[in-house]
Amino acid sequence: MITTFFNHELKSFWRSKNTGKSVAIKVVMGVLILILLLYVLAFGVFLDIILKKMFPAENLTVTFCGIILVYFLSDLLMRMQLQELPTLKVQPYLHLPVKRNSVVGYLALTSLLSFFNLWPIILFGPFILKVIVSAAGGGVAAVFMIAIIALAIFNNYLALYIKRKANLNGWIFLMAGGILALITCGDYLWHLYSFKSLSYLFFGNLILKPYLVALPLILAAGMFYINFYYLKGNLYLEELSSKKEAAKSSTEIPFLGRFGQVGDLVANEVKLILRNKRPRSALIMGLFFMFYGLIFYTNPKMGEGFKVFVGMFMTGIFIINYGQFMFSWQASHFDGILVSKVKFTDFLKAKYLLFTIVSTVAFILTTPYVYFGWRTVLIHFVMYLWNLGINTTIVLYFANRNYKRIDLSKGASFNWEGVGASQLLLSFPLILLPYLIYLPFKFLGYTDAGLAVLAVTGVVFIITRDFWIKKLEGDFYNKRYQIAEGFRNK
Repeated sequence: MITTFFNHELKSFWRSKNTGKSVAIKVVMGVLILILLLYVLAFGVFLDIILKKMFPAENLTVTFCGIILVYFLSDLLMRMQLQELPTLKVQPYLHLPVKRNSVVGYLALTSLLSFFNLWPIILFGPFILKVIVSAAGGGVAAVFMIAIIALAIFNNYLALYIKRKANLNGWIFLMAGGILALITCGDYLWHLYSFKSLSYLFFGNLILKPYLVALPLILAAGMFYINFYYLKGNLYLEELSSKKEAAKSSTEIPFLGRFGQVGDLVANEVKLILRNKRPRSALIMGLFFMFYGLIFYTNPKMGEGFKVFVGMFMTGIFIINYGQFMFSWQASHFDGILVSKVKFTDFLKAKYLLFTIVSTVAFILTTPYVYFGWRTVLIHFVMYLWNLGINTTIVLYFANRNYKRIDLSKGASFNWEGVGASQLLLSFPLILLPYLIYLPFKFLGYTDAGLAVLAVTGVVFIITRDFWIKKLEGDFYNKRYQIAEGFRNK
């Protein structure tokens, strides 16, 4: 049955309208991954030399045993962000005499076909062959390799389980990320324990007691069956939906309820972001960009002009990351939007409201940069107004020119789905416009006047927002059928 599923997947791929583009992307990605794995292999070959130089006073085997669990902690963090969920269109099989175990088993096994599972073998394999074999013998080396493979499988299924649960409740992903962050801080920031010592405690004893390899094998098998039974219990779409709370209004977010239909649309957008991987990645990346100022503000050589750039990105990164694919997020149900009773004016107002809320939160999160002076926060506020007035309008204008759909279930890493010429063109006005206004004043020595003009321009666009919404609405109606046709092409 697994062979049948695989053949069906191949036929689906080759019969797709975008086969040529998909093949080109896969070839490019394959080359990039191969190059990356070659670098990892080179690092693994010289790992003994690297560890010897980093820890000259320690025994090489002791050092190696101490870094393995540290690696797998970082591996789990990477998998949660970068590893894709294996997919199979199960609907065609649900009414056929196909065992559910076969469908679930195919999904579970295909998840092992990830370069993340090759990474530890390529990285640690050369060291085990060079050092562990000569120091402890081939039997111990084999046990080490089995333990490393088992831990890789455990991480594989743990990351997939977290991401599958997060598809039903976006807060689970944030909670898992927070727990991993606390675990990391407990070692490297608060020094409550040492992962290096825990790693040596297990792998050091593994040399003397090879039967301890049963522990990672049990963990890997246990995580596999947890995934297997979770998938089996949620195989049907109606079962997935039945586990959610029954029929609540989208305005269950009290703050949004006061905005009526617009608030209802924003609440739906928030759910879309939290329940799907790629839009959720845009939100998470926005949180990481809050630390962007530390790169520039701690460098005395960076002038005030850089603060304009940094302030715009920190308070508006969500507008840029999420907004450039504004209608593509709804590509799967865009035809339904066109024939729905929802006024497109309200649809656009919901986008403006969403951007206003997120950018306001982002500005508040940047206020600790007052450490670098009150003027820094002032520049952030100016660029906050600029983002709400100018950049929001620019992003929505270019959204009317993006005809490429996005699969919400796919991650953001190495994913160019939905990216087109409009994204390239969008970068020019977003980056250049504030400097076209600010730099002339700066060269004349009137930097305060330059900031004031930026702020006033942003406020004027905010006040005249209804006018720009009408313009965007008219532009949308001229292009709606082109957008819909583009979204239908899978």
